[in-house]
Amino acid sequence: MTGLFDYLNSINHNKKDLMTGTENDDLAEKGYPPYQINKGLSYFPDTIEQANIMNGCWQLDKKLQYLYLINTIRPKKRFAKWIKKQDNDDLDAVAEYYGYSYEKAKAVLKLHSPDQIIDIKKRLEKG
Repeated sequence: MTGLFDYLNSINHNKKDLMTGTENDDLAEKGYPPYQINKGLSYFPDTIEQANIMNGCWQLDKKLQYLYLINTIRPKKRFAKWIKKQDNDDLDAVAEYYGYSYEKAKAVLKLHSPDQIIDIKKRLEKG
C-alpha cells in the first residue's frame, strides 16, 4: 500500500512513478490524497505554485494531478515539519463548562479573565 509520504517522496525527490506500470494502478490512484499532497507541497517556495495550480484543478483525475506534479517539480530533498493543531486547555475547559462548540468557545474565551478561567477549571475537576 502506498502512503502519503511515498507520494510526496516520489514527487519531490526520486521521481519514481507510483501510479503507472504497477499491477494495481486503480488502487494506487484511489490511495492518492490530493489535498494532503498539495498541503505538503505548499510548505516550500519552489513548489507552492504547482500546489496552488492543482488546488484550482481539483476536478482533474488523481492520476493526472500526480503526473503533473511529478513532471513539473524539480527533484530536491524537501523536508518540513507538518503544522499540527495545538492543544489549548483553557479553550477545552470553556467549551466543556458551557457546552459550546470550539468556535463559540474561542469567542467566549476572550471575555474571561485568567481568574475566571482558573475557577472554571476547578469546577470541572473530577476527583
